[in-house]
Amino acid sequence: MLRTHICNELRTGHIGEKATLAGWVDTIRDHGGVKFLDLRDESGVTQVVFHDDALLDGVNRETVIAVTGVVEARDEENVNPKIDTGMIDLRAESITVLGPSRSVLPFEVRESTDTREEVRLKYRFLDLRNPDIHKNIVLRAQVISFLRRRMEELGFLEIQTPILTASSPEGARDYLVPSRKHKGKFYALPQAPQQFKQMLMVSGFEKYFQVAPCFRDEDARGDRSPGEFYQLDFEMAFAEQEDVLTVAETVLYDTFTKFSDKRVSKPPFRRITYAEAMLHYGCDKPDLRNPLVICDLTDFFRGVEFAAFKNKPVRGIVADCSGCTRSFFENSLKYATSIGMKGLGYITLSEGNFKGPIEKFLSEEQKKYLIGHCDIKEGQTLFFISDAPGAADRFAGLIRTWLGENLNIIDTDAFEFCFVVDFPMYERDPETNAVGFTHNPFSMPQGGLEALETKNPLEIVAYQYDVVCSGVELSSGAVRNHSPEIMKKAFAIAGYSEEVLEERFGALYTAFQYGAPPHAGMAPGIDRMVMLLAGEETIRDVIAFPLNGNAQDLLMGAPCEVTEHQLREVHVKIR
Repeated sequence: MLRTHICNELRTGHIGEKATLAGWVDTIRDHGGVKFLDLRDESGVTQVVFHDDALLDGVNRETVIAVTGVVEARDEENVNPKIDTGMIDLRAESITVLGPSRSVLPFEVRESTDTREEVRLKYRFLDLRNPDIHKNIVLRAQVISFLRRRMEELGFLEIQTPILTASSPEGARDYLVPSRKHKGKFYALPQAPQQFKQMLMVSGFEKYFQVAPCFRDEDARGDRSPGEFYQLDFEMAFAEQEDVLTVAETVLYDTFTKFSDKRVSKPPFRRITYAEAMLHYGCDKPDLRNPLVICDLTDFFRGVEFAAFKNKPVRGIVADCSGCTRSFFENSLKYATSIGMKGLGYITLSEGNFKGPIEKFLSEEQKKYLIGHCDIKEGQTLFFISDAPGAADRFAGLIRTWLGENLNIIDTDAFEFCFVVDFPMYERDPETNAVGFTHNPFSMPQGGLEALETKNPLEIVAYQYDVVCSGVELSSGAVRNHSPEIMKKAFAIAGYSEEVLEERFGALYTAFQYGAPPHAGMAPGIDRMVMLLAGEETIRDVIAFPLNGNAQDLLMGAPCEVTEHQLREVHVKIR
């Protein structure tokens, strides 16, 4: 045994005992004849006192040592209540260097989060020693362990699906793996276990789940890691939409209440249609911690002689700006123009009358209507957003967020969940004008085959849903289209012939012709869940060895060049 105790174990009850600790040298302080060393391991820190300087010859910070000594009580004035071992010291008698460290470090471990990301990721093994980052990785492990137990308690069976599979157009670029045995052919890493989990339902497994790795060659964002990510993938046979949402809200509520002290919205989570989300929140992932709601004023302004709002969608946002200075409104206009808006109109209700640049265009009757329709109180301001269809909603959503942040009215001590449901099945490509899938091509259209045959495709909604937490999309899901006839028609509308359907999704399409049960599922993102629970701004701080924003592993040097021999073995030539 290299140690008798861990660094966060010794207390006043151990005074007088001999102990051996092992860990990393956190700091060394010279107090003139006496040196104090903070020894750190995964559990915490213990202060070690050295009366013999020679024991520390050649020992630098981040050196791994084992030290043996006697546990002593600290003097009253030296007690440190901030750490668990703050009542005692270990008086060193001997020391063994287990792993020497270079004297110059690329950054201070406890300050690593203030270091440039490329340096942090190059020396990730040092960055992970930072107690805050270390705590995130421990939290991640605990969350995954809890999710597994909770899913098993709900009767789900964990089944692993293949990592090497066929290339499939599922929305992002595939990572391709050349085959050595089959010249000119390639495997692909799975973007998601989508087709496999649906075939498990066809195979007679009724409740599947997996902590699933997914691989997509896409650009990074703050809440999305390039390359790979993990999700709690699950699927249920003989299930409808509400069955899946009930499982999701049960597991998510239990997880967030267990691992956070913040208030968590209780099940059942709000169900918000996609159309309602776009109209009232300006996006399909609304942050419900923000109390501001967008109202539709398009019809109202048809009767107002104001050219800027004629024949365009108009949105309004009421906010309490009673204590705001002139600069607040100037900054709101600056922000509006910075995101591409032509301006930002507003009127303020003061002593029963409106004040502002648009007031003169409104009759007394129209002013009274606005006060009632938008529920405007004394001192509140009504902001106006108008632009082309689609853009008006997006701009209104951005203004809503800006107002919420700058008025400091977003409840940061809460996790607010909701489900966004009834997504459009199809959309029109603005460049080609062709009709294509908006979300998941395997989703069941509401109304089934009849809707596909009789409705305008752009008016068809699907049994598709997202779960959103405080403005962050955690998951998409759907009731699956398990009927070959409905699938054939759905893909035909999107421009896919039956031949193409069989070529690209042949296994699933064939499986559905041998008796497929109705099934549905979703896959909450584990990385995003942990990011929210840890209170981190970037997802890379909750992943042990992430790629950087340019999809590079700076620690291992990937992607890297390979030898000509390796390329010849897999029949690949670099252009």
